[in-house]
Amino acid sequence: MKHLLVIRHAKSSWGDASLPDFDRPLNDRGKNDSPLMAQRLLARSIAIDAFISSPAKRARKTAALFAAEYNHDKEQLILIPELYHASPANFFEAIAQAPAKANTIAVFSHNPGITEFVNMLTEVRVDDMPTCAIFGIQVATQDWKDFKTAPKTFWFFDYPKSLSV
Repeated sequence: MKHLLVIRHAKSSWGDASLPDFDRPLNDRGKNDSPLMAQRLLARSIAIDAFISSPAKRARKTAALFAAEYNHDKEQLILIPELYHASPANFFEAIAQAPAKANTIAVFSHNPGITEFVNMLTEVRVDDMPTCAIFGIQVATQDWKDFKTAPKTFWFFDYPKSLSV
């Protein structure tokens, strides 16, 4: 059994209109929400073996803040360019490349693709993945390369403004 955490990047800043979308940083709320959400995962005793992210600044920083809470070296983040403006196919391909030995992976990306992707995984639907939301599923497989066709079960959904702990 494998576990997948699909995480939308935290709240980003729109303060500098001259910045390309790819280079937008997190705002203060995003910098606070990321460690908070990582701590919620730790409170559930969820270990993360690999952190996989879009290379866009806001997604990469969200992943790095989660990794820091897990005492995981941010230099070991796996950056996949296709996770920026990702289609569901891009998500399936990225996850299939995850290290086979990793039992739980966290994938950080963007809307609208992330919402479309999570809505394909199980019977549970979300209208919109809020910033820093986590959609968790259990995957009946021994290797991530079989992810696309493996049976999947909804595990949990959490986001900063929810009352979950």
